[in-house]
This record gives sequence, structure tokens and C-alpha cells, in this order.
Amino acid sequence: MLVNSPNGSAARAAEQLWAAWRDGHLLDAVAAADRPADLAEGMAVQRAVEALAGPGYGWKIAATGPGGRAFLGVDGPLPGRLLERFQHENGDTVPADTLHMGVAEAEFAFVLGADLDPAAPHSVADVLAAVSAMHLVIELPDSRYERFDRVGGPQLIADAACAGRMVIGPEVPGWAEVDLVRHPVSLRVGSVTEQGSGELVLGDPREALHWLATELPRLGTHLRAGELVATGTATKPLPIRRGDEVVADFGELGTVGVHIAA
Repeated sequence: MLVNSPNGSAARAAEQLWAAWRDGHLLDAVAAADRPADLAEGMAVQRAVEALAGPGYGWKIAATGPGGRAFLGVDGPLPGRLLERFQHENGDTVPADTLHMGVAEAEFAFVLGADLDPAAPHSVADVLAAVSAMHLVIELPDSRYERFDRVGGPQLIADAACAGRMVIGPEVPGWAEVDLVRHPVSLRVGSVTEQGSGELVLGDPREALHWLATELPRLGTHLRAGELVATGTATKPLPIRRGDEVVADFGELGTVGVHIAA
């Protein structure tokens, strides 16, 4: 279980990852002596990275679709902490430093209005009752590993599950009445477009949120009031390059856009 202060290896692993994140170089892997052996150890490193780089404001969920899990070589989704310094608003121009993975994703994101007790079981209805808002977001994920598809789940979770920049779009009024499973989502980068829906997100973005609420206590933490949870891509990710305009269109729910600096 996660403790308040990271042990020596977790702290050293966090220093390696944050140095790579801060300075823009890539790691083959965390040094063998400091490498997390399981997801709980990976989360300890992740929280130590937050202590160096923080504060955090929420969570992302990676690998919520079978294609993403197969590509990363993991058996299930992975939670990653979102850092305030990489949070952006709708329409912003963001630095072209999130281009190692080089993709954009269109996502549904929930904001918690109340803490979720980590000691209590929570149904999907319980978790949704704690939600105060839903937003439309674009994620620009990235990794500090050269071959992020080969390092495995514990190292991926140590690196915040490929967290990069997050662009927070409009709040959706009446979100609880929307059929997120079937609601069409379009992601456009330049002249290339991908179509999808919430069904690609663990079958339902609400189920993805419930998964995170259940998983975090196993890793020594929990969802808190005010945190935003980006639930995973609702279309296939699209490649991005310097100078690109990225637009996620959720139909009548609204759009969110971001410009990648040239």
C-alpha cells in the first residue's frame, strides 16, 4: 500500500522520471535497482513524481480500449495523475513538447463533488451520485520512455500512465440524461477525422469512472472532491504534429479545441 513518504527506491525512480519530463530526454527504463515490481509500487513512484512536480488536480485512465491495452502490453486500464502545470483551457496554444507519443484523444471527463470513502464499496450509482459536472476534454498523452510499449504496467503507472497535457473544454449541462455509450464523438486533426462514441471507453465512460473509484483504494489512494477524471479516448487516437489544429466535436454537447505550437 502507498505510504505518505516514498521509500528510497520510489523517490529515486520519481527523480529519474521527473528529470526526463522536465528536461525532455527519454529513458530506456527506470534504473533496475529502483524499478517498481507491481502496480502498487508504480503508484508510489507516481505520487512521488507529483510531490516533485505537483500539485495534481485529477486523474486520467489509460488503456480503456482493447487496442490501447494490446499496444501497451497491459491486461487492464491504468490510472495516471494529472498535474496542474499541464492543464489547459479550450482554444489554448500548447507547446509542441507532447510529441513523443504524438497523438490526441477526445474524452468525457467527470468532476467529483464529494470524496469517495476508500473503505466503502461503491456501486456505479454511488459513484455517479458523487459527480458534480461533466466536461469535454482533449488529452495529449505522452511518455518519458523511449519504448513505452515495452516497459510494462508498473513502469507505465510510475510515469502517470502516459499523462501529458489535458485541454479542459465546456461543461455539459444535463449530462446525466445523455446516452454516453452511443453518443457520437468526432476527432479532427487537420483534414483527418476519426469517429467514435463512449462505447470505446470500457463500454461506457461511467463504467470507466467506477473502475477508477474501485481501483484507486487498492493502490492506496481514492477520489476526492474537486478532482477531474478523464475517462479515456472515445475515438481512435490521431497523430499530431507541430502547427496542428485539433478539434473534438461532441455534437450538440459542444466542441473543444487546441492548437499545437509550430
